Amino acid sequence: MTMTVLFDELGGPEVLRLAELEPGEPGPEEVRIRVEAIGLNRAEALFRSGTYVYPANLPGSRLGYEAAGVIEAVGDEVEGFSVGDAVSAVPTFLMTEYGTYAESVVLPAHALVHRPAGVDAVSGAATWMAYTTAYGLMVEYGNIKPGDTVLINAASSGVGLAAIQVANHLGAVPVATTRTSAKAQRLLDAGAAHVIATEEQDLVKEVLSVTDGRGVELALDAIMGPAVNTLVQAVVPDGSLLFYGWLDTTPAPMPIAADFRGRTIRTYAFSELTIDSKPRLRRAKHFINAGLRSGSLAPVIDETFDLADVVAAHRYLESNAQFGKIVLTVDH
Repeated sequence: MTMTVLFDELGGPEVLRLAELEPGEPGPEEVRIRVEAIGLNRAEALFRSGTYVYPANLPGSRLGYEAAGVIEAVGDEVEGFSVGDAVSAVPTFLMTEYGTYAESVVLPAHALVHRPAGVDAVSGAATWMAYTTAYGLMVEYGNIKPGDTVLINAASSGVGLAAIQVANHLGAVPVATTRTSAKAQRLLDAGAAHVIATEEQDLVKEVLSVTDGRGVELALDAIMGPAVNTLVQAVVPDGSLLFYGWLDTTPAPMPIAADFRGRTIRTYAFSELTIDSKPRLRRAKHFINAGLRSGSLAPVIDETFDLADVVAAHRYLESNAQFGKIVLTVDH
């Protein structure tokens, strides 16, 4: 039997419950992992509350995209993985098919990567959602070049901090935004070249100041809402504004810069890279693992909770007080 997190109705963190279930045997092209750590993502809170891009299977829905652990069983037709391998899960599946919030989980083999030596389970569980998103936004769709400036909002989130590191890894200049200056120094310490507190400073004025009046080549937005009209003013003509979240559900206007010159504006979903495109995912795996091995990419861990404290962990996730990733740990 394995402790597993389930929910039977939509709602707040309190709907999550623990149950003892049989972990099951892996089928063809599947493996079973003894989980050591689980990375939390806002997507899972949205899934639990019924506001995600697809609905949960109720009752008894599982959840979770990220985990790290050791393979304990291998199904038929699995190549490249063996019992005892240390691995991390990449979110190449839907939570209606698989979930990672458990002591032992069955996952498709295509969702696994070997964990590089020196990367512990907590870091391995905190890597793949954030860094594949940052990679996809900047490399596959943002076409960032060395010397370009990238504006990253909600920068103290897991994806925001990953984006700062990826920008530096590419030789770009990361400009981080945060609501107040309370986290400014921590963002600078995390690698941001400049930090803008949007409730205390004029975003466009500050961007122009730090880019010698040019603006940014790429802006990454996890919030949307009416603020997109301000954000687009900070982007150079022929630059890009990419939306990868929708934390402000207020209707967003079509963002048009005052000079009316063109900018590329598009939305991005992680499935475009992790599910829809094998070539993009292959490139992302090589890019991220190379960064992990060199140390230029290293997840920032805010706090860890025991799996049994999943409700408290989700409450903390929704508090927006964290700086980096929240991880559940599993004792065996």
